[in-house]
Amino acid sequence: MMIELEHFRMAYDDLGQGRPLVLVHGFPLSRAIWPAQAAQLSAHYRVLAPDLRGHGDSEATPGPYTMDLLADDILALLEALQIDQPIVLGGLSMGGYVVMAFARRYPERLAGLLLTATRAGSDTSAGKDGRRQAVAAVQQAGNIQPTVDGMLPKLFAPQTYSDNPNLVQKVRRIIEHTSMDGVINAQLGMLARPDSTAMLSNLDVPSLVIHGEHDQIIPLEAAQEMASVLSNGSMAVIKGAGHLLNMEQPAEFNQIVMDWLAGL
Repeated sequence: MMIELEHFRMAYDDLGQGRPLVLVHGFPLSRAIWPAQAAQLSAHYRVLAPDLRGHGDSEATPGPYTMDLLADDILALLEALQIDQPIVLGGLSMGGYVVMAFARRYPERLAGLLLTATRAGSDTSAGKDGRRQAVAAVQQAGNIQPTVDGMLPKLFAPQTYSDNPNLVQKVRRIIEHTSMDGVINAQLGMLARPDSTAMLSNLDVPSLVIHGEHDQIIPLEAAQEMASVLSNGSMAVIKGAGHLLNMEQPAEFNQIVMDWLAGL
C-alpha cells in the first residue's frame, strides 16, 4: 500500500485486526524483512510495517534522516490511518533507534516497546567516522554497492551463510532496492542520534529486548546493558542467530514475541 504523507509517499503493509503492532525495519533494508512476522502475528494483531523514507518503495527526500524525523513519519502514518489507541512499537537495529526516538517524543502513544538487534547508546567517535567513510564511499561510487558489500557479510550468524544461502541472496536484493538518498541520509541521521539510556530508564512501558547470539553488528553485551536499565523490561537471546534474527530464526522469534504480547 501507498499513502501520501506531508512530505513524501510512504509504502507500508497493513494486515490483521486488533491492537496495532508497528514494525520498523533496519538499515539499509525495508519492510520486506517482516513477512514471517506479519503472516503469523496478524492473526491476533493489526500489523503495520512501513518503509522508511528512501528505503524500499517509499519516496526519498532531502536529508539527513534524523531518528526524530523518522519517528515523526511513524506518527504521521498513525494519524493518516486514524489510529489513536496506544500501539506496540517494534524496531530492528536502526528501526530500534527510531523506536527510541518515538518513545522519547510520544510516550503517551505507546503500549509496549520491542527492541530487536539494537542498542541504546549513541555512536562512538570511531563509529561516527565509520559512517562518514561509508557515506563518502557511496558518493564516490555513485551507487550503493559499497554498502551492499560492506553490510552483507555482517548481517547473519556464520552458519546462516552456509545453511541458508537463499536468505542471504534475498537480503542482498532488499539492500539493493534501497536508494542512494536513503543510504546516505540514514547514515547521517544515525551518527547524530543521542544516547537513549537515560530515557529508557525513566520510561515505564513494557519492553522486550531480543538479540541474536552471534550479532556481528551490535554486540550482545550492548543489548544486555540496554535491557538492564529498563524499568519494565525483559530480554531474550536467540541462539544460532545474528543481526537479522527475525529472518534467521522466525519461528523462535515469533513465539517469543507472541508470548510477550499475550502478557501485556
